[in-house]
Amino acid sequence: MSEAPIDVQESLARYRAVRQRLEEQVLPLATSVDGRRFSYQSSLFGLGVQAGSYVALEQDSDRRLGQIVTLEVARRPTLELGSSEDGEVAHRAQVVIRAAEGEGRVLSGDGSPFHDATVRPATAGEVRDHLEETAPRRARLEIGELMFAEGVPFSLDAGGFGRHTFLCGQSGSGKTYSLGVVLEQLLLETDLQIIVLDPNSDFARLGELRPDAAGADTARYTEATRSLSVRRAGDGLAVRLAELDPATQAAVLRLDPIADREEYAELTALTDAGVGLSLERLEQLEHDGGAGRQLIGRARNLGLARWSIWAGADGPSLVPELARDDVRCLVVDLGSLATREEQALASAAVLGELWRRREERRPVLIVIDEAHNVCPARPDDPLMAIAMAHTVRIAGEGRKFGLYLLVSTQRPQKVHENVLSQCDNLLLMRMNSLADLGFVGETFSFVPPSLLERATTFRQGESLAAGPIAPHPAFLRFGRRLAQEGGGDVPADWSRPLS
Repeated sequence: MSEAPIDVQESLARYRAVRQRLEEQVLPLATSVDGRRFSYQSSLFGLGVQAGSYVALEQDSDRRLGQIVTLEVARRPTLELGSSEDGEVAHRAQVVIRAAEGEGRVLSGDGSPFHDATVRPATAGEVRDHLEETAPRRARLEIGELMFAEGVPFSLDAGGFGRHTFLCGQSGSGKTYSLGVVLEQLLLETDLQIIVLDPNSDFARLGELRPDAAGADTARYTEATRSLSVRRAGDGLAVRLAELDPATQAAVLRLDPIADREEYAELTALTDAGVGLSLERLEQLEHDGGAGRQLIGRARNLGLARWSIWAGADGPSLVPELARDDVRCLVVDLGSLATREEQALASAAVLGELWRRREERRPVLIVIDEAHNVCPARPDDPLMAIAMAHTVRIAGEGRKFGLYLLVSTQRPQKVHENVLSQCDNLLLMRMNSLADLGFVGETFSFVPPSLLERATTFRQGESLAAGPIAPHPAFLRFGRRLAQEGGGDVPADWSRPLS
């Protein structure tokens, strides 16, 4: 006899019904052999968790808070279904059920192992209570709220900025705005001195409150920024050639000690003789028939006299201001300078002077926005190479002198690797480039890859915080700023309909 045809739709309906019934019976259980990490399983139905979210781990009267690190779909064959004819099985089908499983970290508890603890999504109140109970006694910088615990404020540990910090996010991720939130909180809650190298004039209005700013923090912020100083071209962003170290002076004049040995020797002789170098002084030496003729000729050929960065005979210089204790925050508006070379010179002068004064051991947070312009992976001119070398030196040795970095960029691979490798803190915003994300993962290997991968789905203002500044790798949304934003995008009015 020929076999009866299979009713595919009926078989599929039976298969799905049995599989769902079996999948719903998968118990949400977790096991930990060391009290620090756990593995878990759960039904896919009503799961309510994802990588980075929080769970309650309960066993008898013991309750711990955990965080999901990885989440995968597991498939497990279980049994066979069959239909019979005259007592014989005619058709067989194996049921493969699906379940959620993965790994997590234990955030609270006594550190003891546990087995078959039940797992459920943690409430916002449970997460809030944990953060309050484990908060350090140092200043807390409330920068926004947790993504996976609605309404729960999230704070960075101010003490964590005693380590170098890296903030990255592609264009449109909210990177500059979020960096402003961090700086405002540091100004509000600490007395750490801050120096900002600002290539796009984004923080030139850091001391000005937004029109819609409200609440108790506005008065505090106004007080905290009384000693905030913004230096821009024509208003204090100026240096003197004599204030620069010999290597920077040579870089300004594009002198190579071998290829330009005669002019280099002339420069060395003048500095060794204690001549206060300036373009005017070189011209005077040329007029008097003394040394300096070759140097002033080179300066004219390079167009150095047209640079607006030079301090006049009686004008103020930026360099002495770096030694002032009464300037709480100094924003160096590099974007106000006309040329890339002047921006590189200002960066080199600031970083070089801070390094020269390192023995004062005065804590300073050095913020380098668009860091690929200051410490690039491959500098393409002598002044940028000087700025890069100072940054690398501060990254490697600055912490013991109280010099801390906060570097920000859109493209991590464009920043010098010896700067990034010294960063212990990460603030990661949206990154669509898998190559850039992979580079971040290699550099910050202490952050689970499963959490880093979420950066490709971030919306504007969303971030992953990890390192000493955060109690655990946490997803957050940045809050509102108090101060005005400088810079700004070009208006997109061109995209409106013409009629």
